This record gives sequence, C-alpha cells and structure tokens, in this order.
Amino acid sequence: MANFMGSFSHAVDHKGRVNVPTKFRNDIPTDTDDALVVTRGLDGCLFAYPLDEWKKVEDRLRSLPITKQKTRQFIRMMTSQATSMRMDKQGRMALPKSLLDLARIENEVLMVGTLDHFELWCPEEFERCLNDTDQTYEEVAESIFDNDLAV
Repeated sequence: MANFMGSFSHAVDHKGRVNVPTKFRNDIPTDTDDALVVTRGLDGCLFAYPLDEWKKVEDRLRSLPITKQKTRQFIRMMTSQATSMRMDKQGRMALPKSLLDLARIENEVLMVGTLDHFELWCPEEFERCLNDTDQTYEEVAESIFDNDLAV
C-alpha cells in the first residue's frame, strides 16, 4: 500500500522528464514496465498512481452508474488523459506534453504526496489552490470531520 507524503520541487527538462523523489520511488514497484499511471487530476493538477492503486481507482470507476451522464463524462475526462509510464534508471518519468500543458507545468514541477497517489503541480497553481479559500485550515478540518472523529 502506497503512502505518499511530503512535497518536492524538481526541474522539468526539455523532453518533459522529471525526477520522481526517492521518497516516492520507494512506494512504486519497479518490477513492471508500467509502474505509474499519470492522468488529469482535480483543481488543475495531475494525479500519479502506482499501478496497484490505479487498479483500485478503475474498480471504483467501474462501480459508478454509467446511466448518469456526469459519471460517463467524468470517466471519459479522467481515463482519456491517463498514460501508463515507467521510470528510467535515473528515477525519471517522461510526461507527455499534453499532460504538462493541461496542468500548466513548464520548467518546474511540485510533487505533493496525497497518501495513495501523488499530485504534480505548477508551483504557482498550487499556491493559488491553497489560497483560494476564505476558511482557515482549522475551519476546513471542522467542516469535513465529525465532532467525534479525531485526526
């Protein structure tokens, strides 16, 4: 089970390659050609899933009612952008230009661990996303957790 935590900033080279942080590589199996699935995320980022975690996402998507138009639209939007990839011997992955453009990632990428996957952000977009609220961290926490649930 993956456990991605922390955030790391890396350069993006002219071929779209980025170094995957060593801390993240420890949760990515290297015994397969397609170690990661990278796809369109939410809030303007990309999601990167180890293959075993991606299979869980696929299972959840398959369980959604395809009779609902929004479900079909979401599945299409997420899976049409999904790309299987592997890391090279230097621990880099080559991101397609279409995904880099989608997330507005140019010369630098911020990789943020989010437990079962990690997100790839344009650093400026990440800051905007964090600051795009009128609530404090504590207010957001209170709004999503029951009173009896402690973090």
